[in-house]
Amino acid sequence: MSTLDPPAACADAEEAFVRCRGYRRENGLYGVVEPALGRIMLDVGAVGAVSMPAGLGAGVRALLAAAGRGGPVIGHPRSSRWTFLTGPAGASAQDTTLLAELFHLGANLAVPGAGVVLPSPADERTGYRIWIDPPVGAFRPEVAAVLDAVRRRRAAR
Repeated sequence: MSTLDPPAACADAEEAFVRCRGYRRENGLYGVVEPALGRIMLDVGAVGAVSMPAGLGAGVRALLAAAGRGGPVIGHPRSSRWTFLTGPAGASAQDTTLLAELFHLGANLAVPGAGVVLPSPADERTGYRIWIDPPVGAFRPEVAAVLDAVRRRRAAR
């Protein structure tokens, strides 16, 4: 039976709806489920996101954890990328110098209206998208803290 078979797709969607409700209730992550794919989509706005290569992400994660500011991090094993969920991007999303700096590091700051896919049970089973650090309550570090950690890692190279 493939994941495209209706019973499997239905089960994936059901599990995604349960997970999505948990994200809403426990973590303030107001995503929506795409039933056909079993994906949980979160619009960037009240929640921000900074994506980067996993190697850079590991250093950023360590710096944030050392400062007691670690938050939810999504891993994308197939592309070797990590996405840090943050507070809102605010004016940072309009700062072209910052966006260019991130681009040169292989990183990017999601702009309001962009989408982030949260790990669903189907994603985790396939290893497509996983939590490196799952959300704990509704805490997310400020985007400025994550960007500062990115800059400090770059300077340390």
